[in-house]
Amino acid sequence: MSRITVGPFNRVEGDLEISLEMENGRVAAAYVNSPLFRGFEQILVGREAMDALVIVPRICGICSVSQSAAAAAALGDLAGVRPTPNGQRISNLILAAENLADHFTHFYLFFMPDFAREAYRMRPWFAAAEGRFKALSGSAAGDALPARAAFMQIMGLLAGKWPHTLTLQPGGVARAPQAAERLRVFAALREFRAWMEKRLFGDRLENIVAIESIAALRRWMDARPATGSDFRLFLEIADDLQLSRYGRATDRFLSHGAYPREGGWLLPRGVLDLPAGSLQPFLPADVLEDVSHAWLEDDQPRHPSEGDTRPVEEKVGAYTWCKAPRWQDQVVECGALARQAVAGHPLIRELVVEAGGNVASRVIARLLELALVVPAMEAWLRELDEGPFCVQASIPADGRGCGLIEAARGGLGHWLTVRGGHIVRYQIIAPTTWNFSPRDAAGTPGALEQALVGLPEAEPLLVQHVVRSFDPCMVCTVH
Repeated sequence: MSRITVGPFNRVEGDLEISLEMENGRVAAAYVNSPLFRGFEQILVGREAMDALVIVPRICGICSVSQSAAAAAALGDLAGVRPTPNGQRISNLILAAENLADHFTHFYLFFMPDFAREAYRMRPWFAAAEGRFKALSGSAAGDALPARAAFMQIMGLLAGKWPHTLTLQPGGVARAPQAAERLRVFAALREFRAWMEKRLFGDRLENIVAIESIAALRRWMDARPATGSDFRLFLEIADDLQLSRYGRATDRFLSHGAYPREGGWLLPRGVLDLPAGSLQPFLPADVLEDVSHAWLEDDQPRHPSEGDTRPVEEKVGAYTWCKAPRWQDQVVECGALARQAVAGHPLIRELVVEAGGNVASRVIARLLELALVVPAMEAWLRELDEGPFCVQASIPADGRGCGLIEAARGGLGHWLTVRGGHIVRYQIIAPTTWNFSPRDAAGTPGALEQALVGLPEAEPLLVQHVVRSFDPCMVCTVH
C-alpha cells in the first residue's frame, strides 16, 4: 500500500489537502484535511448578539450573504420574530442571487475548465471543450462573466453591496426597494434568463425543469447537437467519461429547507435516507459534532448548541481542523443535489436512486436549480405589496437561537447562546463541514472521503472531478 497527498484543489483558495492510500491501483482510503484554522466562533464570544450580523459575513467572500442569512435567522429565533412576508421575499431574492451566482461561477470557472486539459485531447468533444472552457483563452469566460456581473447588480439594488451586506435582519430587510429599483431587478432577471436560455441550456428554463426522467433527459440530448449549449456539452462529456460511476458517497441527502415562504419552503426540509428507503424529517436535535479526528479539544460528540471550538496543537489520531457533524450518527451529503432529491424532483430522484450522488448528478442538480430558482425569483418580485419589509426585533438578554438556511453548497447552521446580552457560545456548521468532514469516533469516513474510495490511480483527473463536484469552500469549513 502506498500513500500520496494531493492538493490544492479550489480555484478560489486552496487550503485543502487529501491523503490517498492506494492499493492494487485504486484508492483504498482517503483522509481529507482542512489545514487552515480560523477562529470566528471565538471572535464572536463576548460580543453583543447583533454584532454577529457584522462579523459572520466576513467568514467568506463567496457566500457572505448565506452567513448573514443564517445569523439573522438565529437572532430571529432568539428574539421570537420572523420576517414579514415582504421581508422574506426580499431576503429570498438576495440569497438566491448569491446562490445562483455561485452555481454559475462553479460551472464556468471551477468545474468545466478541467475538461480542457491536455489529458483529454483525444476525446471527441475536446476541441469544443477547449474552445469554450480553457482558462484564459476559452470563449465562456468572456461572455459568462459579464452575464454574472449583470445578474449580481441585483445584490447592489436590494442589499446595498456584496459581499458583506448588512441588509438582512431578524425581522426582514433594512430597506424597502423603490418601484424603479424593482423594475431594474426584474430587468436583470430577464437578462440573465435570456443568457441562460441561449448559452447555458439552449432551451427555455421551464423546459429544463420539466425534464422528469433519465429517459426524458436522453431524448432532450438526442434532439440537440453536442455543441448546442453548454449543458448539452457537459452531458456529452459526462456520458463519454462515465462520470455517473464516480464519486458516490453516503446515499443520504440532507436539506435544511431553502427559500421560506408561507406554509413551507420552495425546496423543503428533510433527509432522504436511501439506505433506509425513506424520506425523514430533519430536526436540529438530531445533529451532533464529533471532534475525535480534529485538532480540537473535547471528550464526546456534542450538539452544536453545547459545543465549543478549542484548538489543540497535538492530538493522537487528528488530521484536520474540521469537525465531523453527523445526523442521527450517520454521514450525510448536502448541496443542490440533496435539495432537489429531498424536494422530490423526478429526474434527480431517479438519478440518485439509480447511482447515488456522483459527479454527473451533482452538476446536473446544480444547473437544474438555476433553471428552477430564476422563475421563482421573478414570482417573489411580482408578489411584493405595500406591507412592511421588517418587524423590529427585541433581542433578549438571555437565551438561545438556531438559524438554518441553505447556502449554494448545502445546509448552513448557526447556533448561539446569549447571557447578559452578550454571546457566550456561537457554533457554525457549514456545508463543506458536512461534505468534507473527517472520520468520527466510530471510524466512519465523511462524505468526500467515501466518494474518493475506488477511484483508479491511473486516472488522477477523476480525483479533481470528484472533489470539485462537491464545490468546496474551505474557508467556511472551520472557524
